[in-house]
Amino acid sequence: MPRSTRRRPAPAHPATEEIDLYDVLHALSDPTRMTIVRVLRAESERACGTFPVDVAPSTLSHHFKVLRESGVISQRGEANRRFSALRTADLEQRFPGLLDTVLAALARNEPGIEPRIEPGIEPGIEPDDQPDAEVAWHG
Repeated sequence: MPRSTRRRPAPAHPATEEIDLYDVLHALSDPTRMTIVRVLRAESERACGTFPVDVAPSTLSHHFKVLRESGVISQRGEANRRFSALRTADLEQRFPGLLDTVLAALARNEPGIEPRIEPGIEPGIEPDDQPDAEVAWHG
């Protein structure tokens, strides 16, 4: 039987002005989705099947869909792979400081997740008090 020549449609992403706070907070409320966000915060883009999570592929697809439809990530297809990227600029424009605040709270509340301080940031001072500084996260 010949292989289908139909292409999957490109995934839908909300426009920046359509990103809803409740949808973003819901998307960030799941530990698996937060792992995806933390990884994407450290990397500009990553193939969907390469995240360090222990869930079934169908469950992982669901998590990507929730993150994408809420406006937290963008996805693009390349050949037979899908790549994800964090929509940092869009989230910062819509909800300034939200992503940094959530990631900082996660780092304070979960062992083994520490913010990596970039040069020019004084330890012990919240990122909000250092508007020109950038904080990278790893876990």
